[in-house]
Amino acid sequence: MLKIQDISYSVEGRPLLQNASATIPAGHKVGLVGHNGSGKTTLFRLIRGELSLEGGEIRLPSRARIGGVAQEVPSSETSLIDTVLAADTERTQLLAEAETATDPTRIADVQNRLADIDAWSAEARASAILKGLGFTTAEQAMPCSAFSGGWRMRVALAAVLFSAPDLLLLDEPTNYLDLEGALWLETYLMRYPHTVLIISHDRGLLNRAVGAILHLENRKLTLYQGNYDTFARTRAQQRAVAAAEAKKQELRRAHLQSYVDRFRYKASKAKQAQSRIKMLEKMAPITAPDEARKHIFTFPNPEELSPPIIHLEDVSVGYGGKPVLRQLDLRIDQDDRIALLGRNGEGKSTLAKLLSDRLPAMGGRITRANKLQVGYFAQHQTDELEVDETPLQHLQRVLPDQPPSRLRARLAGFGLGPDQAETEVGRLSGGQKSRLSLLLATLDAPHLLILDEPTNHLDIESREALVEALTAYSGAVILVSHDMHLLSLVADRLWLVKAGRVRVWEDDLEAYRKDLLAGDPAEKRRARPKLPARQTTREERLALRAEVRKCEQRVEKLNDMRDRLAAKLADPALYDAEAGNQAEPWQKKYAEVMNGLDRAEALWLTALEKLEKAEGAKN
Repeated sequence: MLKIQDISYSVEGRPLLQNASATIPAGHKVGLVGHNGSGKTTLFRLIRGELSLEGGEIRLPSRARIGGVAQEVPSSETSLIDTVLAADTERTQLLAEAETATDPTRIADVQNRLADIDAWSAEARASAILKGLGFTTAEQAMPCSAFSGGWRMRVALAAVLFSAPDLLLLDEPTNYLDLEGALWLETYLMRYPHTVLIISHDRGLLNRAVGAILHLENRKLTLYQGNYDTFARTRAQQRAVAAAEAKKQELRRAHLQSYVDRFRYKASKAKQAQSRIKMLEKMAPITAPDEARKHIFTFPNPEELSPPIIHLEDVSVGYGGKPVLRQLDLRIDQDDRIALLGRNGEGKSTLAKLLSDRLPAMGGRITRANKLQVGYFAQHQTDELEVDETPLQHLQRVLPDQPPSRLRARLAGFGLGPDQAETEVGRLSGGQKSRLSLLLATLDAPHLLILDEPTNHLDIESREALVEALTAYSGAVILVSHDMHLLSLVADRLWLVKAGRVRVWEDDLEAYRKDLLAGDPAEKRRARPKLPARQTTREERLALRAEVRKCEQRVEKLNDMRDRLAAKLADPALYDAEAGNQAEPWQKKYAEVMNGLDRAEALWLTALEKLEKAEGAKN
């Protein structure tokens, strides 16, 4: 259990946390949310003991291990698999001792402990984690120095997951992952056996991988049960109630003040006026909640071109004479909203560069509309900004003929106010740099906007604003993103980049997600030799349907039990030392229910597969 009790902390005299408290039961998965700059990362550093509290305390069980992702894995010659294996320091030390120990008793103790921690399967477990994060078996044997900083961050994430700390602290872990890696991480965290506290602006991750939301606002911490959507609804209701109460009190105060102003100097009414003055003084003010911060993007709308704006016929593209993508026959119209799907390394960025005319075709024919303008944003472009220049200076360099007032208006249209306009880029937040890069990509009112991971470093409110801007934008949009919420709201066409080809994905995003999590069963089915299917009887199919319903009901019942136990474990009274710690039996019950849920879900999937085969055999 993580217990945060009345903690306070300030940065340069500005309080970030003030008498903040929260209790997170062992084994719970919790999302930490709050606006940028509210102190979320600082709270992580306080939990790890890297900063000293000004007041209060943070308590964890004795010997509890805390783990988080390092800023970057060094560019060493150590292989990826060995880097991850080294994260389990106990295993490394025991293996070394097993080679040198001579005392028979100690040798037995070491071997028993190695068996207890399942040391002999460690390499397979580490390899599975690396594979889930996008590394092939061959790449796992390569040195860390062979990979870029973003890929080494994946190695750092793999290392901390493999070490399985008792408290796992993750700060925006999906920023360096593609959609496939993000979906794998969601599933991994759902089954992680210990406590997880995760800072994220990925709405899908916060909806599927956590069971509670810890909200940092106004220097306080509040724990809400449920996923992010549940939290958002609760917060909206609270804001509505607070606003109504504030309005009611404002009218009451105005009424009392009106009476005082009219009669305080009139002898016959002075006593009543004084009594109302005292009422006004004693009335505790109800502050209306601040209006949701305005997060905006304003994309200029381009002129309309005749369709198609881009047409590819039997095009191949690649590097150094070696094609990455072949036989591309694609058409893009100005009203298209296209999401590119596919694992990292399959060619999504190569296709984006081809369409933006940053990479020439190796063969085939490309027809582009006259006057076509393409805006291109890639996550690495924020690193190409001039850190010593202000956003205003960036625009002045690109648009030297426009007056500063016009340039400031353009910056404001992307949420960069007067203060940010005059701040050096090196001192801006990651989200503010992304806004500036998006502005520079859209200055010429492009007819086609290509966005490669545009939501990295943007908070949830900014992501919603981006959705609104893209919906209103009259040009074509091509998206590469791990944010399924963004893709589901913006994209109306899906292209799958795989095995050197680009084809239309006929199903929806949820089907793609399930396909990935199932290990691409469609691909496995295609690889199997087709055998004559045995016709199933009506009675067999009815029995299978009944089994599916039974399994589904069992999963629903266990989910309900899990939610009720989670609510029970969130009660701080359970952990009151004076009343005797009553949490242990409930925690055991919670663990039993989670194990039962895993088994029930596996049985349900098996029953569904049997029914699907039976229905297919019927047809």
